[in-house]
Amino acid sequence: MKRKTDKKTLSFAGIDPVRLLGVKDRNLRLVEDHFGTDITVRGDEIILIGSARKIAELSAVWGTLITIAGNGRAVTEGDVVAVMRGESDQPERISALDKTVVYYSSYRRKSVVPRSLKQKEYVDAIADNDVIFAIGPAGTGKTFLAIAMALAALKKGEIDKIFVSRPVVEAGENLGFLPGDIQEKIDPYIRPIFDALSYLVGKERVQRMIDSGVLEIAPLAYMRGRTLDNSFAVLDEAQNSTVMQMKMFLTRLGVNAKAIVTGDITQIDLADPGKSGLLTVNEILQGVEGIKFIHFGEEDVVRHRLVRRIIRAFSNLSYRNSRPSSAPPGEANENNNDAAVPAGTEIKDE
Repeated sequence: MKRKTDKKTLSFAGIDPVRLLGVKDRNLRLVEDHFGTDITVRGDEIILIGSARKIAELSAVWGTLITIAGNGRAVTEGDVVAVMRGESDQPERISALDKTVVYYSSYRRKSVVPRSLKQKEYVDAIADNDVIFAIGPAGTGKTFLAIAMALAALKKGEIDKIFVSRPVVEAGENLGFLPGDIQEKIDPYIRPIFDALSYLVGKERVQRMIDSGVLEIAPLAYMRGRTLDNSFAVLDEAQNSTVMQMKMFLTRLGVNAKAIVTGDITQIDLADPGKSGLLTVNEILQGVEGIKFIHFGEEDVVRHRLVRRIIRAFSNLSYRNSRPSSAPPGEANENNNDAAVPAGTEIKDE
């Protein structure tokens, strides 16, 4: 017996097709891939064909996306994913993301704004809590947003100093045997952080901030014995910290200090992944007042949609935590670099 098919036409008259469907119809393709169906667009109409149930689901998704685009926002792939997950029954929540300015970069004359509801939740968590853990894959904007929030706090005079750190996990070579002085030895590990800061404020200003002591970028081990008052501390690649290093970092916080810890527990480079400090705190600090955990998933990746598929494919490998250790320094964490490329946020022209 032939299954009955229905047909429904939705109009987006008055809306720029690119604003709704995406560049080269990327948003359209994303919906088609998710629902496993072809969708026809003719002029300013979207034609849906399928079962009554499929038509109802597609109508709900496209109705929301049309409303978002109609409110003036260019629909992003992150918006599409959020709508398809059913997280956004109120289009106004997504449309309002453009109005949430995390940091205004006078260097680029643009504003950093969250691109997804999960990023908005993350930004709000940083504003409302003193210790924030952001756990999830590369491409979700964890580190870049943390740095943007730190710069915003410094700009407002809420803090006096920014401290950004990463664990140094040696990959195939001992630091002591690498050429150059100590700065040259650790530069590959902290370079992505420097690049992200430079993107927002320019290399010259970053260097001036470092020279004046307002900004410090250093390996995690350099924090031992420190007390951070009136500071914003960001620990990146925290999955590669040991339990004792994580404890040391968290106990450095002084008066009027805030800590953001970011990492991906599927990208642990330690010889024994089970000793990751990020894994431990994820278990023992849940529910502690003043501490907030934000968990990003592959669906929160806001880079090219293929990045989500790549992450999913690698996450299915049983040996994902036993990667080869033959890569030269600076390449060990290349695939988990949220900081250097600000793909996890949207930069809005003023």
